[in-house]
Amino acid sequence: MNDAVSETVIDPATLKQVIVIRRDLNMRRGKEIAQGSHASMAFLVETVVRACDPSTGRGVLAIDPAALTWMTTSNRKVTLQSRSEEELVELHRQATDAGLRSHLITDSGRTEFGGIPTITALAIGPDVAASIDEITGHLTIY
Repeated sequence: MNDAVSETVIDPATLKQVIVIRRDLNMRRGKEIAQGSHASMAFLVETVVRACDPSTGRGVLAIDPAALTWMTTSNRKVTLQSRSEEELVELHRQATDAGLRSHLITDSGRTEFGGIPTITALAIGPDVAASIDEITGHLTIY
């Protein structure tokens, strides 16, 4: 482990991930849970895929101190509601502009939405809760 990383101490209580689910779609409860799960895992999937050499499947996985602390301690998640696709896309833009991890989830539409790919969920973080709250603090808890 890198000395700089091993010396970094982050209070787990200051970290979280926010998952935002579109409520205007009237998804089945199981579908909402699946979309939220996709959103929550997206940052880790992206990190792993980016680290791997496609020809060997091997690589060096680099996890920043905040994400590592979150993954090995609190794993705190908060689920919030969005009223529209436009709102979800705007939250994603704001999070990205603020330098936060942000992942929009687009469902393929095979089981719902009449075969039309549809943006269903968003995850921001894991990161410092106060930074995420600046973007999502006005949303309603799911």
